[in-house]
Amino acid sequence: MDLSRRLAVGMATSVLPLLALLGSGCGDGSSSPRPTDSRATDRAMCRFEPGALPAETLGSELPRGSSIPIDHFVILMQENRSFDHYFGSLARTDDDIDGFPRGYTNPDADGKPVRAFHATDYCIEDVEHSWNDSHVEYNDGRNDGFVTRNDPHGERAMGYLDESDLPFYYGLARTFSTADRYFCSLLGSTFPNRFFFLAATSDGRVDNRLDLFTRTSIYDRLDEAGVSSKVYAVLAAFDLLLGRPQHPISEFYTDATQGTLPTVSMISGSSAGPDQNDEHPPANPQVGQQFVRSIYEALVASPQWPSSALIITYDEHGGFFDHVPPPPACVPDDVPPETEPDDYQATFDRYGFRVPLLVVSPYSNPGHVSHVVYDHTSILRLLEARFDLPALTRRDANATPITDLFDFSAPRLLHPPSQPAATIDPGHAQRCEAFGF
Repeated sequence: MDLSRRLAVGMATSVLPLLALLGSGCGDGSSSPRPTDSRATDRAMCRFEPGALPAETLGSELPRGSSIPIDHFVILMQENRSFDHYFGSLARTDDDIDGFPRGYTNPDADGKPVRAFHATDYCIEDVEHSWNDSHVEYNDGRNDGFVTRNDPHGERAMGYLDESDLPFYYGLARTFSTADRYFCSLLGSTFPNRFFFLAATSDGRVDNRLDLFTRTSIYDRLDEAGVSSKVYAVLAAFDLLLGRPQHPISEFYTDATQGTLPTVSMISGSSAGPDQNDEHPPANPQVGQQFVRSIYEALVASPQWPSSALIITYDEHGGFFDHVPPPPACVPDDVPPETEPDDYQATFDRYGFRVPLLVVSPYSNPGHVSHVVYDHTSILRLLEARFDLPALTRRDANATPITDLFDFSAPRLLHPPSQPAATIDPGHAQRCEAFGF
């Protein structure tokens, strides 16, 4: 048995069965209830291999194929925000959400506690989130390295936004569905997490180098199955590293209006300049929120809305605090992390920190908060379950699709209520000018 397989099986044998038996609670990534399907334990034990079909890995209790009445998936991945940083305050009005506890702190370099605080500046210096930084922030499950890893001025990692800052996002969370156990795929930065999102592996990468990615991706699986897909980008899409052509974002609005969206649409915001809207610090998050609302409005007004789902998430935590330790994960393949001797030594056997997830569809489970453990490959497994596609790696083979955020019995949100505006506060915008935004 190869090394990565031994790691996956050993980890599953010693840890994951215990996780599956734990009751529901707060503050522990492993505390989420497992989905009640007959293959859940096998997935928790990492028993499924690359190429496994959804019928093999998902119990009959979970929907597959045409039982998932979504014909148009619009997937929008923004940048570098943790769950607690954006949605931790939802817990103040919804006790079903595991947001950070009141008085939550991280120690500074002198051991003094730094409390989480409502951020008064939207545009701040970037927060550290590399492979090494993320593992130090995690600190063997203590999640207490966010301030010290970001010194000087490490307290900026403890800032959070709330409904007064992000009213449109909070409106979507309350109207449609969200999750408080959705993790990015590894403790690390943008590129490896986005490779996991598209290929269920980073092929060993732990940094943001610009090499072309040649592993099989979800695009290859869709192409082989004759399922249409298209990348719409404001600037340059990450998907170019996978050799995918991109189309200007203006085409998305046209296609939505004309009812000609492909089966899978990937949306990429702008990652640079004064109009940056991907929400990567130091960009103004309200600019990103306004961009996302424009995508939402175009889709809801489209003749394809009745059979559509808009999935909004973030590639990784961006260095911002989160109080829930990431749980163990299935090792995707036989490729170890490409680390240097002085790097943090670990494997791909753990998720990264929690990030926001919103599922917006006529078939969203209204107001539902999922507590099932998911990561980016759970979105892949949803596509694979819908179109009967084989798994790319062990990670997505053992992932649970995000189906509990839907209610496929009826389109209860075919005519959703109006949502809060996504305005840009002029005072905050003026302060953002110091960063060129």
